[in-house]
Amino acid sequence: MKLKNSERRRSKPGLFFSPEMFTSSFHLLNVVNAQDQAVGLVAALFAEKKVYVYGILEKEGVEEDFKELALHYIKGLAKTAPDAEVYSCVYSGCRKIDFQDEAE
Repeated sequence: MKLKNSERRRSKPGLFFSPEMFTSSFHLLNVVNAQDQAVGLVAALFAEKKVYVYGILEKEGVEEDFKELALHYIKGLAKTAPDAEVYSCVYSGCRKIDFQDEAE
């Protein structure tokens, strides 16, 4: 059975970024679910040739969606600043999320 796009979106909860603050040196993004409830955050600090990314997920059950969203954001930052080193620290509750396999 093939799902229509609108049905596909409803069947998967999904997470989205809701920008809170954007400057040339700092990004603060709320992570919200389909019901527009904040479930976490991602912050990025740009300092010369380094980018520091911190993320935390506060709600259980959406870790895989959060991991995918954060990973795509980090990869996007790396593409926009190819000469910068990107450091990340991303957590789900109190557990650190490891991107080692996906980063390459």
